[in-house]
Amino acid sequence: MDGKIIVIVAPSGTGKTTLIAKLKKEFPQIIESTSYTTRAMRAGEKHGENYFYISKPEFLKMRDENEFLEWAEVHTN
Repeated sequence: MDGKIIVIVAPSGTGKTTLIAKLKKEFPQIIESTSYTTRAMRAGEKHGENYFYISKPEFLKMRDENEFLEWAEVHTN
């Protein structure tokens, strides 16, 4: 598959989700990746849609097996 990678990065609460939704509406060929997190699911979020919500031991196992391109600890998660 040929294409371009676009990375949207900004602090929490700055509108990344809103921006991505508008971009996907305008350009339906955009495919969004789904990240993994150990934080608790927030109201309205769905596993596998917003994030893959997993336990810290599961995350550390995946990290140790090099299953992530990158990872970071943010707010103890």
